Amino acid sequence: MSLLSDQEGFAIAVEEAKIGYEEGGVPIGAALKGSAIHHGETSALENSGRLPASAYKGSTMYTHSLGENNTFLGGEAYLKQRGIEVINMESKECQELMEKFISEKPELWNEDIGVEKRVYTKE
Repeated sequence: MSLLSDQEGFAIAVEEAKIGYEEGGVPIGAALKGSAIHHGETSALENSGRLPASAYKGSTMYTHSLGENNTFLGGEAYLKQRGIEVINMESKECQELMEKFISEKPELWNEDIGVEKRVYTKE
């Protein structure tokens, strides 16, 4: 099995987000390189079992969430503060998908991010 390039990994994450959207869910997708688990941030980490933190060193997580950082902020700074390399792909495709989802299903988006009223600000 060949290793994913960053573009290939990110493309998988975007496709997973589109599938989630088409199924009526929140359009969030991810792919994890360096692990037997290939998509879904939370399930990827949960399904990897009880491993020491060092087991993840050298792994690469591709997530639709960092395809753009206009719709929701917070996690990027948290990761960077802990020495994790974070690359925002600045994907127009991701931004358009999230904006479409948020405008069509604001209640589901608010539930996902834990707010009652949508907050859309970079502050």
